[in-house]
Amino acid sequence: MRHGKDHRKLGRSPAHRKALLRNLMNSLVISERIETTVPRAKELRRLADRLITLGKRETLHARRRVFSLLSNKAATDKIFASLAGRFTGREGGYTRILRTGYRAGDGAEMAILEYLPAEEKKAAAKGKKKAAAKKAPAKSDAAKKAQEKKPRAKGRETGTEKGKDSGAPRAPRRKKASPEEK
Repeated sequence: MRHGKDHRKLGRSPAHRKALLRNLMNSLVISERIETTVPRAKELRRLADRLITLGKRETLHARRRVFSLLSNKAATDKIFASLAGRFTGREGGYTRILRTGYRAGDGAEMAILEYLPAEEKKAAAKGKKKAAAKKAPAKSDAAKKAQEKKPRAKGRETGTEKGKDSGAPRAPRRKKASPEEK
């Protein structure tokens, strides 16, 4: 059973594990997207989300805590300048893990860990679609009846769109040969 187990050990000593996660955090903050193994990504997700939460506080104490986790001034500045501002209306879940397959050398399951993009565009686009749907008037009964009474062309359509029948008869389908017939 897994009682009281706080984190993944990743097959490393505590100092090595801390250094590995610090390097991964710095890479993630600077490039906003990294590819690593799934267990590393799951462990790093906890720390990456914590960095954003601290960045949203914008206090001197929070800045010092982030710097103690990263030990990189450029990455610390980026968290407070741009990344934390991106997630002001969000209460957690700042990262996503996308599984990409298996590594060729040892067969380890790989994943991409990335910070989510800004939500402003999505929310604005949804609002525009809903507003346009409300503004579009519904067809009146008279317009619907007039459309139904239009005479239809007899015969086949002359368009050569993909998937349309060209008018020529089709050849019958052949059966697949069973293994016994071969």
